[in-house]
Amino acid sequence: MKAIQVLEPGQLHITETNEPKKPEGKEVRVKVKRMGICGSDMHILHGENPFATYPRIIGHEVAGEVEEIGSDVSSVAAGDKVVLEPIAYCGECYACRNRRPNVCESIKVYGVHLDGGSQEYINVPEEALHRVNPDLDWSEIVLIEPFTIGAQAIYRGQVQKDDIVFIIGAGPIGLCCLKMAKEAGAKVIISDFNKERLQFAEKWGADVRIHPGEQDVEQTIQDWTNGMGANVVLDAVGTPQTFEQSVKIASTAGCVVLLGFDGTPSSIPQVEITKKELTVCGSRLQTYRFPVVIDLFNTKSFDVKELVSHEFELKDAEKAFQLMEDHPEKVRKVVIKI
Repeated sequence: MKAIQVLEPGQLHITETNEPKKPEGKEVRVKVKRMGICGSDMHILHGENPFATYPRIIGHEVAGEVEEIGSDVSSVAAGDKVVLEPIAYCGECYACRNRRPNVCESIKVYGVHLDGGSQEYINVPEEALHRVNPDLDWSEIVLIEPFTIGAQAIYRGQVQKDDIVFIIGAGPIGLCCLKMAKEAGAKVIISDFNKERLQFAEKWGADVRIHPGEQDVEQTIQDWTNGMGANVVLDAVGTPQTFEQSVKIASTAGCVVLLGFDGTPSSIPQVEITKKELTVCGSRLQTYRFPVVIDLFNTKSFDVKELVSHEFELKDAEKAFQLMEDHPEKVRKVVIKI
């Protein structure tokens, strides 16, 4: 069968690999239908993901159809449409015992530590799969995983109705955060240097959009909030500069949630955090957000198909990655049809 594999940093190929064996016990064989390309896949390709090992079949945004089940599987059946929850954890460490398996001491992520879903078939444990409404399109189902990332950021920031939320970055994850913040009843400000993404964010419900190259971000937010600042800041870019900006713009008793990461230290005066008694937290992967997001998708009124801007056949995967490399300003979400 065919698979998309990063042999080593900078080398992505369509390769031939063996089909998985017949599923046993609680294993499920899934015929993969769609794989979404994430920024973290680009990081693996560039050798910028510190957790990845090579060679690696990438892909953690995965939608597929159950083809065959092991003898002990009870929650899914052949023919079910499913989405992959792409993390495996021990269940015993401090994080797992405190219901935070997303930061398990021995966490494994499909497409990063384990071979992922950019292959025609994959065997996974029963507990890694969630059934979805069979009426959903494959290109909708594959969006569930990135929306769990947005849902996690909203959960970590404890976003409430009528909160002012400022999202830095209108890329795919920033847009997922936008939708989930609006679902929580918040008012949303979003910033990006990409005008097309800002226009799309406005279409998706952003109350204020800011182009940092043309507007003063801090002054615009201060004016719009009557000097209060943003109650919750979601940094979906993750540079030292955006982290510093987040702390400065957050309101008193506010919260800063970091989704991106950078190895370069930020320069943040401690007084800003203490004076305003800010909560500063990271948001990695997700904790038990799949049922919440799937319920939204299953209603069919939560229409997010427009997030997918491009679809490519498996044989054209290299072109898909090249598009993201050369023209990121034209891309929202790129999906591979497998």
